[in-house]
Amino acid sequence: MQSQYQDIITLPHPTSATHPRMSRHNRAAQFAPFAALTGYDAAIQETGRSTEQEKVLDDDRIALLDRQLQVLKAHLEQRIPVTITYFLPDHAKCGGTYRQLTGTLRSIDRHRQCLLTEDGTQIPIEHITELEFPFPPSYDGE
Repeated sequence: MQSQYQDIITLPHPTSATHPRMSRHNRAAQFAPFAALTGYDAAIQETGRSTEQEKVLDDDRIALLDRQLQVLKAHLEQRIPVTITYFLPDHAKCGGTYRQLTGTLRSIDRHRQCLLTEDGTQIPIEHITELEFPFPPSYDGE
């Protein structure tokens, strides 16, 4: 049986003398606006992004952090460098990440329950897991 296209099936693919051949990437991009699931790629990336659960501190750790905050508050004017490890909740999904910040404190706001650093960062006291700083020279251990 003979096909009606038999005479052209063996001919080479036509190429334009005036227009360059389009890359596969550009050819595929022509059809992107017609994607049935707009936003699907972003949703997949968001689902794949990992978060950590916040660890619950025991009473001893909470008491130690409270004592350290009292020392820092009493010596704020000495501008002691402090490294703060804290949990930053994720606003898009359950969990968050642990961050570490090194700097000096501007104030400890017990009313708003947060630390304010010199660079303007506010860290809620309830999310602090560790404080590291050199004890001030005038610290007597009380």
